[in-house]
Amino acid sequence: MNKVKILLFSLVTTLLVACGTTRTVPITGRHQSLMVSDEQVLSLSNQEYRKFIASAKLSSNANQTAMVKRVGHKLANAVETFFRTNGLSNELSHYSWEFNLVADKQVNAFCMPGGKIVVYEGLLPYTQNEAALAVVLGHEIAHAVARHSAEQMSAQIRNNVGVQVLGGALGAMGVGSTTTQLAQIVAQQGLQFRSLKYSRAHETEADKMGIIFAAMAGYDPREAIPFWKRMSSGQQAHSDMFSSHPSDSKRIAALEREMPTALTYYHGHGKTAAPVLKKSTKQRFKSQSNSNVKSVSVSDLYKNAQ
Repeated sequence: MNKVKILLFSLVTTLLVACGTTRTVPITGRHQSLMVSDEQVLSLSNQEYRKFIASAKLSSNANQTAMVKRVGHKLANAVETFFRTNGLSNELSHYSWEFNLVADKQVNAFCMPGGKIVVYEGLLPYTQNEAALAVVLGHEIAHAVARHSAEQMSAQIRNNVGVQVLGGALGAMGVGSTTTQLAQIVAQQGLQFRSLKYSRAHETEADKMGIIFAAMAGYDPREAIPFWKRMSSGQQAHSDMFSSHPSDSKRIAALEREMPTALTYYHGHGKTAAPVLKKSTKQRFKSQSNSNVKSVSVSDLYKNAQ
């Protein structure tokens, strides 16, 4: 029976892997396995964004609104320059940038897939200057262009489908309910931990990419350090924002390690206009652009498992 269970686990894993596609994160070169397409993610994010903007109250502070748009446009240009320099403009073909400041005291900001950026007024007392705001927006844009949302959605799909397929298969094989429930609990716990908005690994990756994007846009990436120290001092007031973020000391240490690289792209410090990807990485991007994610339903997996 143990061999049967091992085979079932292997079958579920094989089916889930076969249903996805492998992508490469820009700048870091990390591989990721996705089960949702850009089109699917964009459709969902656009719906959510429209609902949010329809109910949100835009800021009446003209100067702060202008600053958000100014910093946002510079960052968007920097990101587009990076992709264009590396022959990857098609990666942003579905992006339509928008920048909004909302009248809300939450300490937050986000960039939805497709380039829809929202900053909350409550964040500005912590940024204090344009460079720190650029670091934050660079971080949020990095989440979007690195497809972190799609990666999180894919992880949830694997867990949900894995629970249903494994549970149904074990039940059909006559395996005791205790074993089935245990398998479900293990999978559900995995899903719970991955249900954070972004994983800590994603946050660290976005930090690295974000300071490079900010530097390319002409902003001093070193402003990231005092910004996160200010955020740390007010952490109790906005603990939700820190629920999936690395600890302050680890985050600052990681940023300090990446700072020399980021400074090479900061105007006045370096000569390189944009990071140039390795030839092998570019080839991976090009081969990926011709691949499609296959949409598979739970019923399809059941059929394949029988």
